[in-house]
Amino acid sequence: MTVVWAGLALGALYALVAVGYNIVFVSSGAFNFANAQLIMLGTFIAYWGLDVLKMNVVLVILMSAAIVGVAAAVEERIAIRPVRGTEPQLVTTVGVATLLNGVTVLIWGPHALQIPFFGSTLAKNVLGGRVLPVNLWLIGIAIVLTAALWVFSRKTLLGTALLAVSEDKEAASLRGINIRAVALGAFAFSGIVAGALGPFIGSQEDAVASLGTQLALLGFVALAMGGFGSLPGGLIGGFAVGLIEALSDRYLGTQYAYLMVFAVLLLVLLFKPGGLFGTVRERMV
Repeated sequence: MTVVWAGLALGALYALVAVGYNIVFVSSGAFNFANAQLIMLGTFIAYWGLDVLKMNVVLVILMSAAIVGVAAAVEERIAIRPVRGTEPQLVTTVGVATLLNGVTVLIWGPHALQIPFFGSTLAKNVLGGRVLPVNLWLIGIAIVLTAALWVFSRKTLLGTALLAVSEDKEAASLRGINIRAVALGAFAFSGIVAGALGPFIGSQEDAVASLGTQLALLGFVALAMGGFGSLPGGLIGGFAVGLIEALSDRYLGTQYAYLMVFAVLLLVLLFKPGGLFGTVRERMV
């Protein structure tokens, strides 16, 4: 169970990245490759607030959410709105991710910075396994956030409007939905979520520039495994990737962990091209 808890904690990280991908994808149809770097930026801001300025954790969460939310909104204005087409937008978001990596290295350096956890740091016995409180926080946040966003997207008028934009932008525009405002709001909200996660993710993984690249890759794997556009799929895909990585690391060796993750991904896509909970749409060509 200790290995299982470790896998679920890793999976929560990947699931939260997948949720950020899905927030933008479901709302605007764009794919934001820089989402993981926004989370990485949030960890550095958390370090600055908690370790350097010695601020209260609530204030740090609010500050990080506000700064990263503004950064995500700026990204939408300069990297998404002026660009037409999904493929060029992928390139521009990768460019933003590279820029964020460079900025964090220039400001904070390339070395890992430890972020103190605001709660207990003693491992607890849960269901026969040892687990750190920060890991339980991350697992709980991933589940609660996914459930709340799923309810919002399915049960509210605004959530329905966001889904309509994802399905058909032109038709949604004809129905009076402001597509540009929806896209800007989706990016800003994904940034707010990414920033608010900074103190939690940073307490587990430390603040380091390479964190964004790792989370981006495995978060994308979690999304592909669970299904593009499916919030529950992203959550389950993230937990699956984390468990596969942790169990492979424990019983096969570290060198086989990523190999097994991608092997399982290929098997899933072979039988379910849209992912476990995704759908494949037919269109005339």
